[in-house]
Amino acid sequence: MKAIVERAGFLTSVQDLGRTGFRQFGVSASGALDPFALRVANLLVGNNAAAAALEITLGGLRLHFEDERIVACCGGEFDVRVGPKSLPTGHAAWVHAGEEVKFGRPQIGCRCWLAIAGGIDVAVVLRSCSTDLRAQFGGFEGRTLRDGDVLPLGTRPGSSPLATGISTWTAPHDWASPAKRVPVLRFIPGVDWNRFNARSLRRLTSEAFAVSPDSDRMGVRLDGPKLERVDNVDLISEAVAPGTIQVPPSGKPILLLGDCQTIGGYPKIGHVITVDLGVAAQLRAGEHARFSEVSLADAHRLLLEREREFQRFRVGIDLQNS
Repeated sequence: MKAIVERAGFLTSVQDLGRTGFRQFGVSASGALDPFALRVANLLVGNNAAAAALEITLGGLRLHFEDERIVACCGGEFDVRVGPKSLPTGHAAWVHAGEEVKFGRPQIGCRCWLAIAGGIDVAVVLRSCSTDLRAQFGGFEGRTLRDGDVLPLGTRPGSSPLATGISTWTAPHDWASPAKRVPVLRFIPGVDWNRFNARSLRRLTSEAFAVSPDSDRMGVRLDGPKLERVDNVDLISEAVAPGTIQVPPSGKPILLLGDCQTIGGYPKIGHVITVDLGVAAQLRAGEHARFSEVSLADAHRLLLEREREFQRFRVGIDLQNS
């Protein structure tokens, strides 16, 4: 069975949890910019949490299915319609064959992830179905979707958490919709923290930064207070990862996202913690973001707490299926 893309929208691509184990070869992780939102959406429709789904940026997507499917979306606050009905973020919906699923513009945030029961059945490349947009491989023909594309779908799960309509049960709000009107990104100090003067370090945590239009899946460029170093030593390129905050010579920080390079030579002033990467994925041009320092112990604690809650949520979904 297939999904027919009537309108592809601004930027829609096939993504899963990313391409791990190949960074030493210069291969980016790719994958959903908010892997946790994708995991939640997949559980809502009865999929394995790692199933391939659609990442939708700034809306505009319209599609329908050849057979009946269950869908759910998590991420930003979008106006999503299944036929004439509104689909709230974090709920599952039964979609009849030929019925249109339509995404309007987001009210909050800029990205969401649409999980479809059975997942999107594209080829696995380097252990992932994710689209690497810069290298142009993986996903659906290594590119963003276009009007008229036909996507193969996997077999629907044997058990379903929904029989018809739109679910009354949902995921916790902060999981289903992590986008914030005034986002605060928690971070731990980076390896080059002490290369910046005291004034710059204060400004990082006390002033707001504007999201530049020159941002994409590789990283978010931030305009605002200039962050100045206390030295001008050339640095050896080192490993970077999604969440790393680099500061180029301009003094304007860059927050790296899922399609980021594997190494970088700019000083690393900090690293956004894993549980806040979903908030970072929702930053869009013109918005402002703030940073708040936390300890590594807090970062670990918050991640472990969320994972424990996620396992409880999984049990709840399994009970819905039984």
